[in-house]
Amino acid sequence: MELSVHTLIFLFSSMLIIGVVATKFSSRLGLPSLVLFLLVGMSFNNFVYFENVELTQLIGIIALIIILFEGGTQTKWHHIRPIIGSAGILATLGVFLTTIVTGGAAMYILDFSLLEGMLFGAIVGSTDAAAVFAVLGKKDIKKRLVSTLEAESGSNDPMAVFLTVSLIEMIQVPETSIWSTLGTFFVQMGVGLVIGLVLGKITVLLINHIKLDASGLYPVLAIGCAIVTYAIAGAIGGSGLLAVYVMAVFVGNNDLLYRFSILRFNEGFAWMMQIVMFILLGLLVFPKQLPEVFWQGILLSIILIFVARPIAVFISTMFMKYNLKEQLFVSWAGLKGAVPIVLATYPIVADVENSDLIFNVVFFVVLISALIQGSTLSWLATKLGLTVKEDHDVMPSMELITLGKTDSEIMEVAMTEQSPAIGISLTDLQLPSDTLIIGIIRDRKVITPQGNSILASDDTLYVLVHKENREKVKAALIGTKPKKKMVKKKSS
Repeated sequence: MELSVHTLIFLFSSMLIIGVVATKFSSRLGLPSLVLFLLVGMSFNNFVYFENVELTQLIGIIALIIILFEGGTQTKWHHIRPIIGSAGILATLGVFLTTIVTGGAAMYILDFSLLEGMLFGAIVGSTDAAAVFAVLGKKDIKKRLVSTLEAESGSNDPMAVFLTVSLIEMIQVPETSIWSTLGTFFVQMGVGLVIGLVLGKITVLLINHIKLDASGLYPVLAIGCAIVTYAIAGAIGGSGLLAVYVMAVFVGNNDLLYRFSILRFNEGFAWMMQIVMFILLGLLVFPKQLPEVFWQGILLSIILIFVARPIAVFISTMFMKYNLKEQLFVSWAGLKGAVPIVLATYPIVADVENSDLIFNVVFFVVLISALIQGSTLSWLATKLGLTVKEDHDVMPSMELITLGKTDSEIMEVAMTEQSPAIGISLTDLQLPSDTLIIGIIRDRKVITPQGNSILASDDTLYVLVHKENREKVKAALIGTKPKKKMVKKKSS
């Protein structure tokens, strides 16, 4: 059925509106929003016939780049630094072990060959970043566990992509050498890491030094840099997704002009891409076909959730400082989402035998994982005693206008206990003459700055400053306190 331009525009706008409304229902029902997005996509099958796998794959990859970039910029390096080793092992060895166990089960349940079974295992082997960021974002769970899962989910996609692509190649070209494939993996990871760090530094320098006419262009520039990072890493044989995540963490943990605007834009854009991606993926599934894989999907989901993932987690964290309760929680938090469904399009595009069956079973597994694991994470964390009462890192409730066409900007400064301005009134601060503190956030409340206002640790200041004086203002507010000179007493 040929659709008019007006009909397509109406369908697209409906997707966005229904997707946004679905997030409200998902939070009330305790379900991950991706479940409702997928169901919305499946329901759209009644109005439009859609089977463009190549377009869906392209949009899915771009969406993953945006989601990883948004998640990476929100990741605090001081949170993930202590667990970077364990997260890295989970992202590599954990995915490999999950692939082996799940793939072995798929061989018998789906009557697949060895390579086809392993291909299915690789596709569902990774923990999905979009699902983890969305589900764990506002939960009162120990920061160490949340950081572990966010770092794992943000960095394990490259392993799943590598295994999927390599297994497809082995199926189509049986002469492919395992050893050369293994060497390719280390090259991809190494190149992706280096490119991510290099382009992260370039992105920070570019944003902080280029003068654009409109402040709204800076978030677009940041997104463009993330997509370029993926493209360059992939073009020279590296892992594009790993490069994007590393680049995003670097950018998010550095001093950045227009930081508030960039992060807010990223958040909204990432939500939009999630909605579009999941609904398009849902459109590829025809509900009438799902009953054909009902019992296979249920059985493989049980094996993946209760056998494969726990085995992978317990072996990967065997010699790490995680107790049994923490290991159980990390095992249960192996959420599946966009990445497995996007990877399930690879065999279809490559015209691999049984590719349609793989896609339908993967979709079923993702749906069950999101429904069961996603909706019970908070409950399990409470039962295991892994919840804590701590403040979430939220944006202060203050709308800012960045002065893009002038030489001034509104700068966000987070005070710490080491800040030299602690305990000093605004009147006594030694700031450049054209600098003005326009807002103070303290205990999640906005305080109107006055001359006798005393600065305290954990305050967040909003400062109107000339761009050339940024470093001077930072030195005055958060620089190192000068050490007191020791005066020797003269001997009498």
